[in-house]
Amino acid sequence: MGWSGIENGELLAKAAQDGFDGLITNDRGLEFEQNTGQLPVSVIVLLAKANTIEAIRPLFPALQSALQTLKPHKLVKLS
Repeated sequence: MGWSGIENGELLAKAAQDGFDGLITNDRGLEFEQNTGQLPVSVIVLLAKANTIEAIRPLFPALQSALQTLKPHKLVKLS
């Protein structure tokens, strides 16, 4: 998408502008850096021990469930 280097607030706005419903991230600080009441898209924060597929894989069932019930403009944390 050519979004490398775009910071959180601008990234969320750009995602909403380009038609995305949400963002999946492992950035634990995002909820403290953004006004979560004004999120332009929903955000799911994966609280894995590392940013590797092996660490994230156990969260897949919870992620699938969260994606099916995710409310617009909400932040959800999965661990």
